[in-house]
Amino acid sequence: MSSSNKEKNPKIENLNQQVLSSPVHFLAFGFGSGLAPFAPGTFGTLAAIPLYLLMQGLSLPIYLAITAIVCVVGVWICGKSSEKLGVHDHSGIVWDEFAGYFVTMIAAPAGWLWILIGFALFRLFDIWKPWPISVLDKQVHGGLGIMVDDILAGVFALIFLQIFANFIPM
Repeated sequence: MSSSNKEKNPKIENLNQQVLSSPVHFLAFGFGSGLAPFAPGTFGTLAAIPLYLLMQGLSLPIYLAITAIVCVVGVWICGKSSEKLGVHDHSGIVWDEFAGYFVTMIAAPAGWLWILIGFALFRLFDIWKPWPISVLDKQVHGGLGIMVDDILAGVFALIFLQIFANFIPM
């Protein structure tokens, strides 16, 4: 495990119990999906898909409002969970993946193909962290720091998803 990985995923006593007994941790850990033994961000994004399926039929203004609330509330949830754990951006905190995926899927075409393309694009930009995502990831701290890189990865993925949907025949 790399040193940055150890910083994001230290051994925490009774982590499962903490996550399952604290509403803040339960939300920050994506209803438990962040407890996955490997690739918690990927599992967190997968856990966001059923919620997206519930939201996809909403009007665009309502979808945008819910996504904005998820992002704003996420700053507090992720910051509080991180503070309670004593670890900045623990890898199991995946509420930011929910927010980033919801941003990716703004005005996405209906269908499983687009859900999968959105998933792949979001994971690509979240893992790769091209400029300026990488800069924000390193320089912004607290709950906002946890959220901002995933929201921006979602914006990058949204742009590419819309290009694919609107300009590339599929």
